[in-house]
Amino acid sequence: MYCGSQEGKKSIYREKAKELGEVLAKSKIGIVYGGSNIGLMGAVADAALAHYGRVIGIMPEHLQQRELAHLSLTEIYFVESMHVRKKQMVDLSDAFIALPGGCGTLDEYFEVFTWAQIGLHHNPVILYNVDGFYDALIQHFNKMLEEGFIREEQRHILQVASSAEEILAILNTHQDSLLQKGS
Repeated sequence: MYCGSQEGKKSIYREKAKELGEVLAKSKIGIVYGGSNIGLMGAVADAALAHYGRVIGIMPEHLQQRELAHLSLTEIYFVESMHVRKKQMVDLSDAFIALPGGCGTLDEYFEVFTWAQIGLHHNPVILYNVDGFYDALIQHFNKMLEEGFIREEQRHILQVASSAEEILAILNTHQDSLLQKGS
């Protein structure tokens, strides 16, 4: 789960982060995220924990004070750098969801998107387009497709959801395909 350490200006971002945390917890889907107790990160974690969800945080040591580590998580790991954080998050995750956020959120999202493009994983990479937050980015993805910078056969990597239920459907479809393949 990639999302902002800020809440953004619209209350809907926090509301939808909380709703997603609750939906995932109730569906017995764990969350791996950046480990903060503030912003959308804190909102999604608190909501999942309130509904007995499993939440794993991974935080670089240098951000421990700045982002206020969430010490009530199921597990929390303090790592030496952002690179180690991102790698550990990928290693522990079966899907990737980007809620609204800033440059850090986009950095993490684009890395796992790129890794899917080059075949390093075959897991869902989902943009949670809360209140049209990612509309311009989706438009830019379409431009990259039109101009030949993303191959047509990679179009499926861009998955967009506008509700927690749509995210759950994507995750369930992915799980069903894994079961059919016997993995």
